[in-house]
Amino acid sequence: MKEKLFAKIEELEPKMVQTLCGLVAIPAIGPADGGDGEFHKAEYLIKKLKELGFSDVSTYALPDPKAAGGERPNLVVRFPGKTKRRLWIVAHMDVVPEGERSLWHTDPFKAEVKDGRVYGRGSNDNGQELVASLYALRALKELGVTPEYEVCLAFVADEELGSEYGICHLLKKGLFAEDDLVIVPDMGTENGDFVEIAEKSICWMEFTVEGKQVHGSTPHLGVNACRAANALSVALDEALHAAFPERDNLFDPPESTFEPTRRRANVANVNTVPGLEVFSFDCRVLPSVPLEEVLKIVDAETKKTEEKYKVKITRRFPQKEQAAAPTAEDAPVVRTLLAALAEVYPGMKPKVGGVGGGTCGAFFRRAGIPAVVWGQEVDCAHMPNEHIEIAHMLNEAKVFALMMLGK
Repeated sequence: MKEKLFAKIEELEPKMVQTLCGLVAIPAIGPADGGDGEFHKAEYLIKKLKELGFSDVSTYALPDPKAAGGERPNLVVRFPGKTKRRLWIVAHMDVVPEGERSLWHTDPFKAEVKDGRVYGRGSNDNGQELVASLYALRALKELGVTPEYEVCLAFVADEELGSEYGICHLLKKGLFAEDDLVIVPDMGTENGDFVEIAEKSICWMEFTVEGKQVHGSTPHLGVNACRAANALSVALDEALHAAFPERDNLFDPPESTFEPTRRRANVANVNTVPGLEVFSFDCRVLPSVPLEEVLKIVDAETKKTEEKYKVKITRRFPQKEQAAAPTAEDAPVVRTLLAALAEVYPGMKPKVGGVGGGTCGAFFRRAGIPAVVWGQEVDCAHMPNEHIEIAHMLNEAKVFALMMLGK
């Protein structure tokens, strides 16, 4: 069966490439990024699903007056299996803007097929996986094979800007169950050798330090916000690393990271003592460490700095998410994926581990649903000249098809 299945997927390659090119031509950019959303891409997919013979297609949409059609649609394709247990493959329809056009060698929204690749915005993130999942199921259908699981393909909205209209909406609708097998193929390596089952907590902090701006020749008349900000940044760096030395080899790097990053411009000339400084930290914290404990250290160091330098310090959190418990390494979805990888990539030894945070698998884990994130893809998402390797898309389709069979 494996040989017939793989041969069928390879036979479907021209249609897969054609479908991906059709997706690239519809710029499903979110309204917050200046686009009109996923409505037109969903229309294209509904028509394509009908052509491919899939009749059980549901639309779950949230209203959005700024989007085309006045809504942000999510599509769910269902295909019956031998059992009622469900395998979900969740890919997203939306894309990011093209950025600086002069950096592109092709039109970002007119796909170009060249040297075994497909170029265009959204080809890699996440069109490749959307097409691979769809044609994996189409291959089973053409062969007349019933999958082990009920297969549910979700083509979701709003992944690039928070998933409020997408995965979060579907979770609130109660579409998923704790015994579902869920794979979110929205991150991967070029060899397909990493299976993500965990994420660190994310805590982005922006600090505003207020002093009093004065002429550089009379610093005693002001309060130097730059000096206080420098001191706080160093103090936080040292205190946080000292307080949380824990290591977990599931992750790379295995420890929590606390990185001072952005520093906003303060004054335009050398001879002015700045009265305002704004700087940021990017913290990626092991799931075993509660963010509340991190913030206790931050509060203590902030208070010390305020008292010593006579400044006022406020902070905000551009992003703050406590990590969910990892998906177990022996969870059914992990075992099923690893078994499929062994068939498609003989001899490969995938690493099962965690990342610094930021994939959509976290939404499912917070809801108590084990999920994995996997893909084989070129590292060019969000970049000029975004593209895929067609061979990667075929490999993904083979992996997804084997998972559908429970192999």
